[in-house]
Formats: sequence, structure tokens, C-alpha cells
Amino acid sequence: MMNPNWDKLYASAFERVRANLGNAGSVLLAYNTNVDVLRYLRRDDLEERIERAGRDEVLGYSSELPEMIKSVPQLLGSILWSVRQGKAAELFVGSCRVRFYMKRWGWDEVRMGGQVGIMANLLGGVYGVPVVAHVPQLSRLQTGLFREGPIYVPKFENGELKLVHPKKFSGHGGWEEDSPIHYIYEFPRGFRVLGFEAPRENRFIASADDYNTALVIRDEFREGFDEIAAGVGLAIISGFQALTEDTYREPFGVVKEHLRVLSEREVPAHLELAFTPDETVRREILRLLPMFWSVGLNEVELASVMEVMNERDLAEKLLSSDPADADAVIEAMLKLAALGVRRIHFHTYGYYLALTAYRGEFVRDALLFAALTAATKARLGDVPSMEEVAKSLKVPVGGMAGPVEEALTKEYGMKDGIAEINGYQLAFVPTKIVERPKSTVGIGDTISSSAFVGEFALRRGTQMKRL
Repeated sequence: MMNPNWDKLYASAFERVRANLGNAGSVLLAYNTNVDVLRYLRRDDLEERIERAGRDEVLGYSSELPEMIKSVPQLLGSILWSVRQGKAAELFVGSCRVRFYMKRWGWDEVRMGGQVGIMANLLGGVYGVPVVAHVPQLSRLQTGLFREGPIYVPKFENGELKLVHPKKFSGHGGWEEDSPIHYIYEFPRGFRVLGFEAPRENRFIASADDYNTALVIRDEFREGFDEIAAGVGLAIISGFQALTEDTYREPFGVVKEHLRVLSEREVPAHLELAFTPDETVRREILRLLPMFWSVGLNEVELASVMEVMNERDLAEKLLSSDPADADAVIEAMLKLAALGVRRIHFHTYGYYLALTAYRGEFVRDALLFAALTAATKARLGDVPSMEEVAKSLKVPVGGMAGPVEEALTKEYGMKDGIAEINGYQLAFVPTKIVERPKSTVGIGDTISSSAFVGEFALRRGTQMKRL
């Protein structure tokens, strides 16, 4: 049975975070920005394409994802994998023929994409929190997708580093015209194809992106990073998911130097994970984790990390139920915490958890605020304003988190979503559930950036009041 206080806790958290967002400070966002084109899948269209590509061959690719898409049957099989599992996944498309096929297939919408792009438009364009964003490819199409607001990219003018809105960036011979494109195939819960039924709404992402795949880092960021870091109070890092054993070394050298600078300036950095097929890259990410204050992930990403920590049984358990088994999640979070990360934020369908080396209700309240923003994103496909976030207070709390709350209350004495576990604080919130979401793309990025920035807004707001 759900705690009857959740509606009050949600309302209080929203007001507190909204009132304190101005205390968050500027946020550095790096490294991946791209253009998303969305296709809402139709059963008849997908089944016809599968038959034309070869049903048996497509089905052969629907049980296990390849590391890269090199053929049309692999593309369709990977989409089918996401439908069967109800899980999100993203793979790089290394074939010009498949890229041309996707372009011919077409799309229904064009949106800002990439973790950095989505977070920049949310934090700067909706919350009014100043952000400095890394945009690897400043094409007209890409820059035109940025909202108005305190969103900046670095630019050298007469040898000086300046921050300008992306729409005002010009120079270096003009804007380049090719854009990194991610083709996103969305499906609703109950979507049926070839006798398979999606257990929940989700999407498959096919990346035709030669910039973020190699983690191209612009000269402005390489040469001006010390100056950029001096002007920010938080950092959110993402974009490693498309790297491979052959491509990670050079960009990771730059990333490590950036993390060193942030650490010296005592800027808390959050790592937002995404599904990373390459095991070598996942191992390298684990080696980087102690340099981060915080990490955010879902059950697929947490399972993939457990695999490279040789916790394969635990990885399987994380993916064996929906919603994810909380005992398995907490066990995995504790293993990550042992590496030295101070905050681990887990988000799944139905509930969020945060395991922190520090204590305070502000951790839980930031998760509640994030859940409201995520509900808004699900309802509308975007987060247009704080007024729309407030409307999500009316979205009901999902009942599927009830057994999780009961178990945590019984085992750890949790009260109002807060418990003590092995010397850490555990914060739990049941999420608002939108029954028929318009879109799921970017919800994880929305959740994690809102929770991380919201937490520090509350923390710093409290500190300022004490002064």
C-alpha cells in the first residue's frame, strides 16, 4: 500500500525546487549533441519491411543485439529486440546503405537530440539555469533547435574566449551543414508485431552520427576548458556510449584532463550513462567513476556495468522483472558506491532511487521534482514550461511501486522515502505514470539532469539562508 503522503511530498518538493533553481549556479554540459528524427512505428509497415528484408534473418537478430548495425535485417531485428523486451537500446549504423534506407523510410518529427542538447534546452530554456554546452557540430539545423535562454557555447574571437548562444555562433568559415542524425523508432505499450507484444512503451535508436561516435571535442573546449570550468558550479558529462575499443583512447585522454580540472576547482560532476555495447569502453568508464561525484543509470545500463564487474548473475537479475527488483538494484548500487562515487541515481519505470554518502531530504525532493518533469515529458513529448511541470502534479502516482515501498519499509525502516543502508542514505520515490506517453526519448536525461541540478539548488539555497 502506498504512503498517503506522496501527493503532499510532491507538491512541497516542486515548490521548494522551483524557488531555489536560481541557486544552482551555471552548469557545464558535455559532450554529445545531435539531431533526433522520430518515427512512430506502425505494425503493418514494420511487418511488411521485415518480410521484404527476410523474416527468418530478421528474427535471428531479434534475440541479441549486435555491436553495430551493418545491414537492414540487423536494423529491423534490433528494433524487434526493443519491442520484445520493452527496453531502449542504441546502436551505431556503420553502413551507408542502411543510412540511406532509414532516410528513405522517413520520420514524423525532428527534435533536439543528444544528452547535452536535451539537457541544455531543459535546464537553460525552461529552468533558466545558465548552461555552457559542448556542441560538436554547429550546423544551422542543429543550432536552430536550441531554445532561447541562458544557453551558451564557447567561441574564440580575436584570441579571446567568449560565450554566445548557439544561434549566434558563426565563423570558422561558416556553419557546417552536415548534422549528426539519430533515427529513433518509437512504439507504445501493447504494440504488436509478428506475434510479439511490447510489455511497455520504449524506442530503438539507430545512430547515423560520425561526430559523437568518435566523441569529437571542439577546439574551443580543448583550448579554453580551464576558463570555461572557472565559470561553472556543476558539470554533467555524457556521450561515451558509441565509443569502441579502437576509438576511445584519444577522447578519454581529453576527458580525464577535463575531470582533473573540474576536481581541482571542486566542481561536482555527474556522469550520465547510456547503453554502451563495447565492453572495453565500459571497463574504462568504471575506471573513471571515482573522478565523478555522481552517476545516473537505468536497469539496462546498471546490468551492463555489473557484467564488466563480473557480476553476471546480478546483471541477469536486474533485467528479470519489471519494474526492476529493488534488492538487486540496491546490491548493485552498493557495489558502485564502493568505487568511491558519492551519489548513485537509479531510474526505472515506476520508481527512482538515490544512494548517497550524505544525508538530507533534499535528495528525495530533487527526485520528486525530476519525476514531475519526466511526467511532463511523457505527456507532451517535451517540457515547454514550468507551468506544464506544475500540471503534472495531477498525474497519478503509479501503483507498481507499492510493493517496492513496502519491502524497503519492512527491511530498512524507510519513512517518507528515506532509509539508512550500510552507512549510506537511500532515497526512494514512486513516479508519476502517464498511461499513454507521447514519447519516451530523452526522459532519462530529463530525470537525471533535473534531479542532480535540483539537489544542488536545494543544498545551496539552504546554505545561503544559513549565511
